[in-house]
Amino acid sequence: MPQNQLSSIFLQYLAQHSSLDQATNGETPATDRLPSLNDVSKELGVSVALLREQVEVAKAIGLVEVRPRTGIRRLPYSFLPAVRQSLSYAIAVDQSHFMEFSDLRNHIEAAYWNEATQLLTSEDHQRLMSLVNRAWEKLNGQPIQIPHEEHRQLHLRIYTRLKNPFVLGLLEAYWEAYEAVGLNLYADYRYLQQVWAYHQEMVEAICTGDFDRGYRALLQHKDLIFHRPDLHAVK
Repeated sequence: MPQNQLSSIFLQYLAQHSSLDQATNGETPATDRLPSLNDVSKELGVSVALLREQVEVAKAIGLVEVRPRTGIRRLPYSFLPAVRQSLSYAIAVDQSHFMEFSDLRNHIEAAYWNEATQLLTSEDHQRLMSLVNRAWEKLNGQPIQIPHEEHRQLHLRIYTRLKNPFVLGLLEAYWEAYEAVGLNLYADYRYLQQVWAYHQEMVEAICTGDFDRGYRALLQHKDLIFHRPDLHAVK
């Protein structure tokens, strides 16, 4: 989008300075301190009050952070904060939107499976196997525990090497929404066993380089959520 079509003067300013840094340094710094609002106000010829309102918008969507002593810093770009805001609102209005977003997430994982899995390292393989083993320990332990954190980490780890902030932001937002609607709190034991049997097959296939087998397991397992006994609570 051209900078003159951005929704605020401050976002135009932020994008312009980001572009200049990339041209000079090759990449945006991890954090980048900005001038004070008084200085930006003088440079742009707009009021501090207007800038303060627009900074709050930029803060809400994760473009900057504001702290009392350090001032305003530009953050590395992430799609997650903007998706989080919109998705949280959508689910608050109608919880069935979660299932629609879940369907989108399934298509994203399927579409990027081959690219993502071929980028994984031996360290990633070990981490995935460790997550599977830890999940089975929880499911077979006394008392039984829901391996939700392992579930989340496993799926995100598979796609972690992708250099696409939009894919990663959407996948991360899914797990936040999953927790927001309470699906991490309870699940039928048989359902969990089925889920982790598929996860184990997916990971074993990844580790042996049989990505097609892993893809088939992914497709077979992705619709299980629609058959959860407790899913009526979010419809």
